[in-house]
Amino acid sequence: MDKLIYTAMTSAKHTMSQLNTVTHNLANVSTDGFKAQLDDFRAVPVVSTDLPVQTFVVNSTIGSDLSSGVTHETGRALDVAVQGKGWLVVQDANGKEAYTRSGSLKTDANGVLQTQRGLNLVGQAGDITIPPDVTVTISRDGTVSTIPVGNTVANTTLIGQLKLANPPDNTLVRGDDGLFRTKDGSQPDADPGVTLVAGSIENSNVNAVDSLVSMISLSRSFDMQMQLLTDAQSNDVKASSVLTMS
Repeated sequence: MDKLIYTAMTSAKHTMSQLNTVTHNLANVSTDGFKAQLDDFRAVPVVSTDLPVQTFVVNSTIGSDLSSGVTHETGRALDVAVQGKGWLVVQDANGKEAYTRSGSLKTDANGVLQTQRGLNLVGQAGDITIPPDVTVTISRDGTVSTIPVGNTVANTTLIGQLKLANPPDNTLVRGDDGLFRTKDGSQPDADPGVTLVAGSIENSNVNAVDSLVSMISLSRSFDMQMQLLTDAQSNDVKASSVLTMS
């Protein structure tokens, strides 16, 4: 009885946690560069001499699906998509390096190149500032160039180069702000092998159909766990009744 109660109780709790994860993924199905969150759980026995038959359900794996999303062309000069492995490097709210695949860029009032969330892009030599009245071009290696409006390509000015990094996937962890960072806080050097596709955006890698199916499955699993708790309560009442009659 104890084993049934504890397993069903903790399983229901973590099923709700998984439902929250799937809901979060679905909410970001249209968020550029978003990586689906993953979690799983497993049953483990309680290591105790007093509770030898009780079993808890605990989180087994919590991580992210770092596979690439589909890239679609926008034609916008400040849109870039990372091709294959790699990340755009940005400054987080604390001024430290973080990583994102969201390549819809903009400039602030001072011309500093930023993400749509207002995070500064990290350049090889610091922030990248775009002067007014120019046409911007971002090349495959992250080089940012400008051409004065109305002038020819011969008057191209090199503004800077985006820092593109490619730390190993197993060293990355997602923060509460949705940005990725290295687990040890290190800042990897720029990787010349990372390339960009200009005028394009990477879609979220969340599969809406799979997420909806998962949500239905998890909802049924939660209902089943709650039914097990109800059955355990009913069995306890009946057992107590039999013992009373005895």
